[in-house]
Amino acid sequence: MLQVPFLRVDPVPADDMILDHKTIELFGTPLFTWITMKTPMQNPVPLPSEACFAYIMDGDQQYLVEEEDIKAEPGNVILSLCGNKLGQMLPGHREGEGRVSSIVVHFQRELLLKVYEHAKPPYWKELDKPVVKYIVQSAASELVKQYFLGLVHLFNHREAVSEDILVLKLKEIILLLLQTKDSELITQVMRSLFSERTFTFKEIVEAHICEPLPLQYLAYLTHHSLTSFKKEFKRIYNTTPGVYILEKRTEKVADLLKYSDENISSIGYQCGFTSPAHLSRVFKNKYGVTPSEYRSAVTA
Repeated sequence: MLQVPFLRVDPVPADDMILDHKTIELFGTPLFTWITMKTPMQNPVPLPSEACFAYIMDGDQQYLVEEEDIKAEPGNVILSLCGNKLGQMLPGHREGEGRVSSIVVHFQRELLLKVYEHAKPPYWKELDKPVVKYIVQSAASELVKQYFLGLVHLFNHREAVSEDILVLKLKEIILLLLQTKDSELITQVMRSLFSERTFTFKEIVEAHICEPLPLQYLAYLTHHSLTSFKKEFKRIYNTTPGVYILEKRTEKVADLLKYSDENISSIGYQCGFTSPAHLSRVFKNKYGVTPSEYRSAVTA
């Protein structure tokens, strides 16, 4: 006979920053968390999972990650390939007080394999390239909004919850996300949860050329220490990571300047440059002209 899943109501910390914290578990593993908190907070929210999908129920549009343009805006969803990263985001990073209420779906690979009995869900297909965006935000579709309203009822009516219902709810959100048509980034993240493909050193490096990642993290993605990563990079590319990555980013900017109507600053950020001044300096060193002069010459 199936056990009734355990709805855990966690104690409010002494600082009263977390106003409410409930978790529904499936097979002893956190599946859904509903948390309401004051922001900003000093400590991250514990969200133990390999990936998380959060729906902002209530928030005052403060930036959670300003450089990623991710806000606590009601009706928005945030998909993260790292539960710890999402837990660091939700407390907020702006000056002044705010409030965030969010329901989070936890994706644990071990739980997913158990639920699907080592099969793959419908609409899934293998990755053809590495995932490069680990945090994605979008407006929730009407189906996703209704899904999370249904989760509210689960939290409010514990007696109606069973393991069978929770398995169905987990499969439902996975199907919704795998069929998302307006965000390739979301489907890429969801496909990665069931991926069995191993990417080569070069595939990972090339996929992340325009991502502003520290070398330590790029080394982690290739399963190397920083020292061994630099040695392997030198062996493959016959140059250092810094020189190669900057060269490729500059070439990407030059290519986009020929065909894109976006402003130069946006193109620079898109290609991994941290500021327009940095882009202008590096670009002129390589091409002898500024990006604006280059665009004028190639589009004349």
